[in-house]
Parts: sequence; C-alpha cells; structure tokens
Amino acid sequence: MHKNNHKLRIGIVGAGNIVRTRHLPALKKTPDVEIVAVSNSIYESSEKFCREYSLSALPIRDWAELVATPDIDIVWIGTTPYMHSAVTISALEAGKHVFCQARMSMDLAEADEMLAASKRYPELITMLCPPPFGLRGDLMVKKILAENYIGRPHHVRLQSFHGNFLDPEAPAHWRQKIEISGLNTLTLGIYVEVLQRWLGDITGVFARGKIIQAVREGYNVIVPDLLTILCSFENGAEGVLEFSGINALAQGDRLEIYGSAGTLMYDFTSEVLQAGKVGDRALHVVDIPSELEGEWRVEEDFLAAVKSKGRMRPHPNFEDGVHYMRVVQGVSDSRARNEWVPIKT
Repeated sequence: MHKNNHKLRIGIVGAGNIVRTRHLPALKKTPDVEIVAVSNSIYESSEKFCREYSLSALPIRDWAELVATPDIDIVWIGTTPYMHSAVTISALEAGKHVFCQARMSMDLAEADEMLAASKRYPELITMLCPPPFGLRGDLMVKKILAENYIGRPHHVRLQSFHGNFLDPEAPAHWRQKIEISGLNTLTLGIYVEVLQRWLGDITGVFARGKIIQAVREGYNVIVPDLLTILCSFENGAEGVLEFSGINALAQGDRLEIYGSAGTLMYDFTSEVLQAGKVGDRALHVVDIPSELEGEWRVEEDFLAAVKSKGRMRPHPNFEDGVHYMRVVQGVSDSRARNEWVPIKT
C-alpha cells in the first residue's frame, strides 16, 4: 500500500467524458496524485487519452491487467454500470481503493455483492460518485427540515423531464440499453439518492412505465421513456415521482415538499431553494449562507479518506448505494408485477 513519501497512483478503467470533464481537472490539480494507467473499451482510445491528458500514463489493453498491476493504489472506475461490479470486486481483491462512477450497479444483486466485498476489505476506501444535483443547497435543505420549518412533511412531488429521447429516428442511447445500464432508468437513481438524503428511506413503490419508441435502428428498447412512481417514505410522507426523456420544452427538474406548516421547493436546474410558511403570501427565495453552500469536492473527499488510512469515510459509500439500488430494483419489480412493492430499509 502507499507510503507517505510517494504519490497516490491511480489507474483509470473507463476514461470517458465524465472522467475527462468532471474528475480529471481536480485530480490533475492534486500534487501528490499520479495517473499511471488507463484502460478504455478499445486500446486506441486509451492511447489517445494518455497522449492528450496524461503523457506519463500507460495505456493498458485489458482492465483486468490494470487492476492486477502491483503499484497502483486506486482504481478509478468511469465505465457504464455493466462493468461496475466486476471491476470493483476485482480491484478490492487486488488490494486497491475504489472510486466508482454512479449508478452503483446493474441491479440490487450486484450492489449487494459490491457491498459484501467492501466489508471483506474494510481497510480499503470505497466511494460512489454522488449526483451533482442539489449539491449547492444540500445542507440548507437538511437544516430547514431538521428545524421543522415546514412542519411534518406529508406530500413530496418530484419532476425530472427532458426531451433527449423524443426523436424516433435517433439510435438507442446507452442509458436505454438494459445490457449496459441495467435497471437504472432515466434519472431515477440520482433523485432517489437525493430524496433519501433529505427525507429518509423510501419504504414502498408502485411504478408505471411507458416506451414511446420501442424499436430504434433495429434495437428493441425495454427501458421506459416515461416513468411514474407513487411511493411512501419512512417519515410518513407520500410521494409522486415523475421521470421522462420525451417531454419537449421541459421546464427543468424540481422538487416540492409540502408539510404541515409550510412548503419547500428546490429547482435542480437553477439550484434555487424557496420556502414558505402557512399564512405567507408566497414562497420566498432562501438565501444560502456561504458556509452552508455545497460544492463539488468529490475527488478531494475521496483522496483525503485514502490518505487518512481509514479514519475518514467518504459518502456516498456502498451502503448508500445499496439504499438507492433497493428502490431502483423495487421500481423494476413493481412495473413487472403491476403491484405495490415494499422496500426493505
């Protein structure tokens, strides 16, 4: 394992757009970190990445070879979900810390296996990539809810709409391919993660899905273009969650929480938080003081935890991931069976 006198050596499996745009800038700014190896789906793209972004890194043809490289401390997984479980478990077995892109896995069974593997190697740090949505107001929303400003939440409405899948002539996106994305549907997992952070666990779901364009360039799509979910929360609130990839001119993603004493509204597109009490004439914009304003610190948090030799544990961890994958699995089961599915918390 790494000694204090040398850099943390990172091997990247899947250096796609998210890794290049979101993770790489922060990693390259950290002086005691070095990207030493890259394995993409094709060798030429690994070579290209190393040429453009990390001249000293070695392109590696096979991810299993990268994971087995002795002097790598961290495996940074940027692939689509179908590889997350295999690469994570192999990396942990090879003694590497693991940072894994979200969504956690294809389904709940894989998520459970990943969590079990992380428990077998408690000295290794594991972290999932959190969603960027709601980051700015995260602490403020928690504070408002904890201080009972809106009273007891009883009704939750979430809308996450876009029109990216409207064009019937477009080929299937990887998110529409179950063999790549698994049971993850639209932005379901992202917002379940945010909702459970703010409101506690979802305890049951009833879900309906619709596929508008079932065949795309000869590919049969079975992941829904439209998803509507009724759900219950541990705190007693009822929720209506709506997701769509086929809504033209959609107004952006938003959450409304109605409580016994007031209302809280969060616009995920503008990151604006509004709230109001019963008797107010309207909602007002809540100023988020700078000390409570959240920002993207994902790479810093993970690297700090690795350097702390386990004294710090970053979130979202694999337990958090299993919590949202239970809901993703429940939604899939509910659609398949056309019935209410309780979710073990």
